[in-house]
Amino acid sequence: MALPIRDQLKYWGIAAAVFMVALWFMGDVLLPFLLGGAIAYFLDPVADRLERLGLSRVMATALITVAAILIFVLMALLVVPTLVNQTVNLIETAPQVTRNFTDFITDRFPSLLDDDSTLRTSLTTLGTTIQERGGELFQTALASFASLINILLLFVIVPVVAVYLLLDWDRMVAGIDRLLPRDHAPTIRQLAREIDATLASFVRGMGTVCLILGTYYAVALMLVGLQFGLVVGFIAGLVTFIPYLGALIGGALAIGLALFQFWGDWLSIGLVAGIFVLGQIVEGNLLTPKLVGNSVGLHPVWLLLALSVFGTLFGFVGLLVAVPVAAAIGVIARFATARYRESVLYKGREPEPTLDEDIR
Repeated sequence: MALPIRDQLKYWGIAAAVFMVALWFMGDVLLPFLLGGAIAYFLDPVADRLERLGLSRVMATALITVAAILIFVLMALLVVPTLVNQTVNLIETAPQVTRNFTDFITDRFPSLLDDDSTLRTSLTTLGTTIQERGGELFQTALASFASLINILLLFVIVPVVAVYLLLDWDRMVAGIDRLLPRDHAPTIRQLAREIDATLASFVRGMGTVCLILGTYYAVALMLVGLQFGLVVGFIAGLVTFIPYLGALIGGALAIGLALFQFWGDWLSIGLVAGIFVLGQIVEGNLLTPKLVGNSVGLHPVWLLLALSVFGTLFGFVGLLVAVPVAAAIGVIARFATARYRESVLYKGREPEPTLDEDIR
């Protein structure tokens, strides 16, 4: 005999509470394992495809590991130092950029920037504050990140966990399937498939889109000659998962920097603007439809809410679990809505049979 619904809700509620408490008290301990699991989940389709090509799971995992190590070494030697240097230089040149902007406004709208005007005082204070606090904030963020993720965890435990999970991913999924309550196994499998499809579309698809667009923006802006092209491309690619926001922030930052660097060279300024226009066209018509799909099921506002709530409650660990939890809640909410619309509560009472129907 199946458990009553009240008892089932009680047990699942206890499980959810234990999960939240574990995140709250063991976030730093669970962090490398969550990171490793996220990496394994991201790379599992690659391993499956290699298996279909004839490789064993061990060989597929080994090939992916070697490729990941090579990419990591190249990033550490070539990209990361340049990115850090450009970020620091951008912060340090903020007062000069502010003065250039002030001079630009003064030449064309002198009445707006009198010596005692609020706008002039605000611009001067802004540039000084960015220089004084920006570098401090950047260094503090790096220090906090380093203290949160110990170097040993980042460079040793996370890759090891990712490799082991990737190697045993299919066996783990099969083991979890055997533990499902038999009465609800078909429904749970259906929900799990929908959650996986949502996550695959968003995490893998949008992650690939962010990587492609970030690389494109950075390389194109550096080829045009923009001083901080790598930083701008990194920022634009990082926030591309929110529709239009990546191009808006990156484009505004890039065009603003181009106006000061290339003032009078309208061809270069037009090229910078054209880079983002082309990026938006390619993203909207090619990358997102092909890699993400037309219906992901994660609305940007819902995603931002989940990131904000889980990030505030659980810190960096909360940011990692926010997207999977948001996807799961969205799928379960759609499932519950469909069941509600099929229920008597939504449709009302069944019409009473007529006399003719009773006779038939």
